[in-house]
Amino acid sequence: MACTDCSSTCVCPQKQARGLVLFEMVCEHLNLLEKDYFALWFRDVDGNKNWLDPAKQMKKQVRGIGWNFSFSVKFYPPDPSQLSEDISRYFLFLQLRQDIVSGHLPCSLATLTVLGSYCVQSELGDYDPDECSSDYVSEMAFAPNQTKDMEEKIMELHKTYRGMSPAEAEMHFLENVKKLSMYGVDLHHAKDSEGVTIMLGVCSSGLLVYRDRLRINRFSWPKILKISYKRNNFFIKIRPEEFDQFESIIGFKLLNHRAAKRLWKVCVEHHSFFRLVSPEEPPKKFLTLGSKFHYIGRTQIQTRRASAQISRGLLHSLFCNAAMYLNSISASMFTCDLYQSVCFFSSQTLKGGVLETRIEKRIVISGDTEMDQDKVKSTVLI
Repeated sequence: MACTDCSSTCVCPQKQARGLVLFEMVCEHLNLLEKDYFALWFRDVDGNKNWLDPAKQMKKQVRGIGWNFSFSVKFYPPDPSQLSEDISRYFLFLQLRQDIVSGHLPCSLATLTVLGSYCVQSELGDYDPDECSSDYVSEMAFAPNQTKDMEEKIMELHKTYRGMSPAEAEMHFLENVKKLSMYGVDLHHAKDSEGVTIMLGVCSSGLLVYRDRLRINRFSWPKILKISYKRNNFFIKIRPEEFDQFESIIGFKLLNHRAAKRLWKVCVEHHSFFRLVSPEEPPKKFLTLGSKFHYIGRTQIQTRRASAQISRGLLHSLFCNAAMYLNSISASMFTCDLYQSVCFFSSQTLKGGVLETRIEKRIVISGDTEMDQDKVKSTVLI
């Protein structure tokens, strides 16, 4: 027997709205203030991942496909403890859980077991023999190919965490995940100068090169003088070493010019966010050569300064934390009707006398393939 209870809140973005408008609405609904680490993304007609540009109109970015956006971490903080609010760390925690389960963030069996035990403590709290069955974690996802043996080890560890709060469990989870070699790495398929298939990874520290899942090279941001692309080629100009006379240029070949431009934009944004004190001013010349793209938003330094000023009060924090953990992995749905008005729906399900709430760590806004901008119907899941 199951029963469902739903509530809704409606907001109405204009059909000509820029990407920032929808993103701000999502952050407001999620009660998220440290939003500079997050963004919305979508897949184009070829299935490639593209970040929604906050400065451009949405209708000019998403063409010929349904309006499907995902809310995600864009800039993974090197030290999650520097996030000021529990709710910010909570959404980072959810993102990393998804990265691990999907296989995007590989880790050893021992690490998966430890991380899984913290996930159980965060979601279920202390182990209670009267309420927990012999396989009470079997329906929870911890790894791409989890086994019964892994689940048993996770339950053994979980039983030792008595008295640990959900926020503490999530902080322990984040402290372990940040040490993984692939933490916060955005991978792109490429080939080197010899035509060998490689992966280029963009992260907070710079550009990484992988072959057969092994890192073979690393170019830190201070070492890179310039990044550029031409057609389907991506180039980095490297600062000369102590005994080198000239800079060196290293080139990589991407699938096509769109893939090269995507990689270039991701590098520009990561370099600006993690390396600069403040964003560079856009060129003021009327006629400029090349792409006009530049990073729009605060840098990590500016974000941390702003986060230090956040003061919501003790009562507000207690209320938010209680709501967050009572809905720890809860489901919400947005619906867009005419003129892209967005409605938020939350659902809870009662099964076997236990109230289950679950979050889909994704925002989906689905529209008609024909993309009639005056009549769009969409569904959004968080």
